[in-house]
Amino acid sequence: MATLRRANLDDADALAWLAERTFRETFGAENFQVDLDLHCASYFSSEIQSREILDPNLVTILAEEAAELVAFAQVRPLSPKPCVHVEHPSELNRLYVSSEWHGSGLAHEIMTEVLTIAKQGGAGCLWLGVWEHNPRAIAFYHKYGFKVVGEHVFQLGTDPQQDLVLAVDIKR
Repeated sequence: MATLRRANLDDADALAWLAERTFRETFGAENFQVDLDLHCASYFSSEIQSREILDPNLVTILAEEAAELVAFAQVRPLSPKPCVHVEHPSELNRLYVSSEWHGSGLAHEIMTEVLTIAKQGGAGCLWLGVWEHNPRAIAFYHKYGFKVVGEHVFQLGTDPQQDLVLAVDIKR
């Protein structure tokens, strides 16, 4: 089974590769290549991953098996959102698992760690944006009690797409 750990600067190159790979696996079939290329160039370079790893308001969790990254998540311990009406909301910025690990329970392990990080940071809830055409992810988040609380635009290259904003109370 994969082990979870926090990212460090030495992980930036591998994380950039994994982030782009899993993003393309998840959204490649339903989107134009040019939009995927623009998005990946804007968000998944090694330099960008280095900045994100160093960001004090972003926690990057990696899942590693045999010294290879297979999944990751990023949590913003304090991230307000207008449609999230709770003090101290945290955001699940990203959670991606390599396709060969789907169904392994790894996403559950990562989500458990994400919720722990948000709770330890004093969050009242955890929120996220999920593409309205990603039923697998929506079903996964519903298992944890996430409910739709709003919508926002996710700009994928030149294509403005609709994300559902989901949130779950974690004060308990």
